[in-house]
Amino acid sequence: MATDKKKADRASEARNLGRSLIASNRKARHDYAIIDTYEAGISLTGTEVKSLRAGRASLIDGFATVSDDEVWLRNVHIAEYAEGTWTNHAPRRARKLLLHRSEIDKLMQKLREGGVALIPLSMYFSGGKVKVEIALGRGKKEYDKRQTLAKRDSDRELAKYAGRRAKGMG
Repeated sequence: MATDKKKADRASEARNLGRSLIASNRKARHDYAIIDTYEAGISLTGTEVKSLRAGRASLIDGFATVSDDEVWLRNVHIAEYAEGTWTNHAPRRARKLLLHRSEIDKLMQKLREGGVALIPLSMYFSGGKVKVEIALGRGKKEYDKRQTLAKRDSDRELAKYAGRRAKGMG
């Protein structure tokens, strides 16, 4: 049991090393209660990769769907490559996500239950390849969002007070 935890910790550290963030969807954590996260590869064209190296992507309106036993990333904007010619890509085309069959089966089962969505959280380079972190999330109600903000503000105030107290100022 302890060795499994150590392996998981090492895998997490290895994933964090060599990551170069391209884009993140900060609003997703505000709008959704995150249930589970997955790391997926993404099938791209050459001009898309060049545009991503320039940091020109937006995950704001993006979502993922499962169709025909494949996961597709939709409505994610990757700007056209400035030096591209007729080979340039469409900015909001559907892009195939690369996941293991077992992960796709789990996602399909959870999506069939209903009430959840697949949301892209971040896009980054890992070992020279573009990866997307997608999350299975349940939409938050307005009062849940307010509670989250209130809790974050109170935690910030407590930390500020504890810092002042440690310095002998309060």
